[in-house]
Amino acid sequence: MIATTIMIPTEKLKALGLSGNNGIHYQLGPAELTEQAVLRGQGILNDTGALCIQTGEFTGRSPNDKFIVKDAGTEGTVDWNKFNIPIEEKYFHQLKKKLLEYLGAKEEIWVRDAYACADPAHRLNIRVINENPWSNLFAYNMFLRPSERELENFEPEWHIIQAPGFRADPAVDGTRQHNFAIISFTHKTILIGGTGYTGEMKKGIFSVLNYILPHNKNVLSMHCSANMGKDGDVAVFFGLSGTGKTTLSADPNRKLIGDDEHGWTDDSVFNFEGGCYAKTIDLSEEKEPEIFQAIRPGALVENVHFFPGTTQIDFSCKDTTENTRVSYPLGFISNALEPSIGGLPKNIFFLTCDAYGVLPPVSKLTPGQAMYQFISGYTAKVAGTEAGVTEPKSTFSACFGAPFLPLHPGKYAGMLGEKMKKNKVNVWMINTGWSGGPYGIGSRMKLGYTRAMITAALDGRLDVAGYTAHPVFGMMMPDSCPGVPSEILNPRSTWADTAAYDAKSKDLAAQFVQNFEKYASGVTQEILDAAPKI
Repeated sequence: MIATTIMIPTEKLKALGLSGNNGIHYQLGPAELTEQAVLRGQGILNDTGALCIQTGEFTGRSPNDKFIVKDAGTEGTVDWNKFNIPIEEKYFHQLKKKLLEYLGAKEEIWVRDAYACADPAHRLNIRVINENPWSNLFAYNMFLRPSERELENFEPEWHIIQAPGFRADPAVDGTRQHNFAIISFTHKTILIGGTGYTGEMKKGIFSVLNYILPHNKNVLSMHCSANMGKDGDVAVFFGLSGTGKTTLSADPNRKLIGDDEHGWTDDSVFNFEGGCYAKTIDLSEEKEPEIFQAIRPGALVENVHFFPGTTQIDFSCKDTTENTRVSYPLGFISNALEPSIGGLPKNIFFLTCDAYGVLPPVSKLTPGQAMYQFISGYTAKVAGTEAGVTEPKSTFSACFGAPFLPLHPGKYAGMLGEKMKKNKVNVWMINTGWSGGPYGIGSRMKLGYTRAMITAALDGRLDVAGYTAHPVFGMMMPDSCPGVPSEILNPRSTWADTAAYDAKSKDLAAQFVQNFEKYASGVTQEILDAAPKI
């Protein structure tokens, strides 16, 4: 229930431009929000008590409809590209007015005060205004939650105004189509309309922090997971979807700092968020026990289906989307570190699932190589599920999070290089993909071997190994690793046809070089020198 000392910020909402006689549900807890969603026919409880909803037309982000207001403050600082799409300030004001008028005409709205960044020095206060209760539950789960005392004098620095039912008119509103997510750094506001996908709120704030922290505060913002050992040593895991970022950072012997978004200061790594937003496709208690057990009262599950005649979730069902998700507070994870602030990293892992079978299963990178690989953000997956399609497909996403980076990738890579050198951090590349040949010929690297490699790196046991340089990519491959057969450590020796390996290695190297051309003008010579040699 709402504490009597906490007042609904009615006057401040009116000052924002939200007028009307609607009921304001302020700072409700998960149980109330869940009940309201069910009573309004917007969701169903599953057999474990989690709220299950459908996000509607959009079941994922819409990157072509994400805009940044181009004004005097952003014109020369934002790296304008296919992810950072400019929109004129007049359209922002126009849509904000329309959005607030739309919400003002509703009988009820949901408002939440929250914040991002576990480090108090970088805390970002946020006021979230939602059209429905389940969107507000997502905000409760994913952002950090102020205490009642903190709420008494809460002043938001940023606003998120989100209304899935509002549709823009592209002909007059400057958008591509009826849905949009617009960030104004000058007016410190995110407008979201026409889409019920909750992740737009989370990634909107992440994009904001990716601009503010490196640009103004010399804090490296990172799309990564992080954990901490018993001795306080921190490990950071970068990787695109499907590379094992969540799985490999979930270690019963280490505390989880967070699973997705972090900042790296002069003396710490801290979580941006207060929760987790995990994929649930093919989820099982055996493979992902922590996530499986987090699907309980208070969790929000998106776009799943039930087994016929039951409220038991069929996690294998892809009828709506493969991007089925669950959000829940970080405290739902048994070994979560709270507050989610760790020390400085000792080890960084770049995870890739190389379906070509070219990259070593574990290798050590120089600072230059690390920055090059960081900007490249490489993985290669099996290309879809169509009959007869077996050829891998490369994916490059700068800094392992290109859609959320307002600044040039070279800025983030430069900061990473500085911090790595200053703190003498070990940087490793881990290939969780194929060995002995590409997909269809080789086999997937065993999870047990990958865990053994990461454990050996964390324990310092790879510090005493001998190393051999990869002839094309240059990273250093250990000659031995505890718990791992030595014969798999050099990928070339695992291929029956070494000439085929050499050809595939050069082909992949050429893809790296071609992808990097668009970043070359914004990086240092040290990074350019770390390119693979064809």
